[in-house]
Amino acid sequence: MSRAKPRTRARARRLTPPRLSPRDVLHVGSAGLRSRPTRVFLSALGIAIGIATMIAVVGISSSSQAKLLRELDRLGTNMLVAKPGQGMFSGQDTKLPKDAPGMISRIAGVESVGTTGDVPESVRRSENIPKGETGGIVLKAAGDDLPGTLRARMASGSWLNAATGRYPSVVLGNVSARRLGITAPGQQVFIGGRYFTVTGILEPVPLAPEIERSALIGWDAAEQLLGFDGHPTAVYERSADDRVAAVRALIPRTANPQTPSAVQVTDPSAALQAKAATEGAFSTLLLGLGGIALLVGGVGVANTMIISVLERRHEIGLRRSLGGTKGQIRIQFVTESLLLSGLGGLAGIALGGAATAVYARAGDLPWVVPLWAVTGGFAATLLIGTLAGLYPAVRAARLSPTLALAAA
Repeated sequence: MSRAKPRTRARARRLTPPRLSPRDVLHVGSAGLRSRPTRVFLSALGIAIGIATMIAVVGISSSSQAKLLRELDRLGTNMLVAKPGQGMFSGQDTKLPKDAPGMISRIAGVESVGTTGDVPESVRRSENIPKGETGGIVLKAAGDDLPGTLRARMASGSWLNAATGRYPSVVLGNVSARRLGITAPGQQVFIGGRYFTVTGILEPVPLAPEIERSALIGWDAAEQLLGFDGHPTAVYERSADDRVAAVRALIPRTANPQTPSAVQVTDPSAALQAKAATEGAFSTLLLGLGGIALLVGGVGVANTMIISVLERRHEIGLRRSLGGTKGQIRIQFVTESLLLSGLGGLAGIALGGAATAVYARAGDLPWVVPLWAVTGGFAATLLIGTLAGLYPAVRAARLSPTLALAAA
């Protein structure tokens, strides 16, 4: 029994390496960064560029998509357009019946109907311009309810009413006004051998881009002054959201009971929805480039850490000779690599967010940077930092204290 007690006391006196607290790990890990600020800045710059590229690409794409979705919310997805379709024989011209708008308005669930009809006359700035130079502008007769159905807004002036719709008055789409050089209501354009007074100019109409390139006159004026035959070429209708599919199925046989196949029904909001859904399709390539830049930044961090290990062999040997373990050396250099990458990641997030804000402000877009992009980008920097610091940390831990002090 007397021999067992000294052995127990010997085990109790055996030295154990002290554990580093999180504060100590942060202190020793940041020591190398504080002593070499220029090298830290240049190494973190590669990480920052990669993260900034990725954040900016995602942010710009999300901002553009948010604008499209906001525009869709304003314009609605409950509008359908009925137009003349294919006849029974190839090349046969078809027309919608004159009473098609009234018939469509009687369908259950239809809330409003707007109508246009093509008028075969050119629109020119003056009579001195050749008739063949139309500038791609189409003349259309328009019903009174057209702007309400399209949810179109006036950039200036006013829409045709019961009075002005009977006289030589015209409303221009925004593209038509620009091509004609019309900047304000009150100016005149030459149509069908006489001058028409411009009463208003429309803002862009995304759901009906053909309206933007049109000159719109009253239905009565088109029939009385220009010999319009009264057949509509496009009937726009708004219905309740839950009735869109049912109304779409009923429009052909309601608009033209004799030949339903001669009526074509389209959903103009589908193009905007598809555009919003695929807004980020071309961002994949740029995200790949940002990932490559991030990888290059990680290589730069690894290179910096390897050089740091070579330059600090004396420090490593001294720490080992004073009781520092291999694990403590490893965690020191991994922490230093993580801090270096983390600083670059934070700077990249700030730069990417700022670039998105500048682009959004210039393009009148909402500023949107998804949270998943920020958290994912920062997590990627920490992963890159960990991987970049592993080899230098293992290499530092393997240095012999005696050789390291002797080499110093």
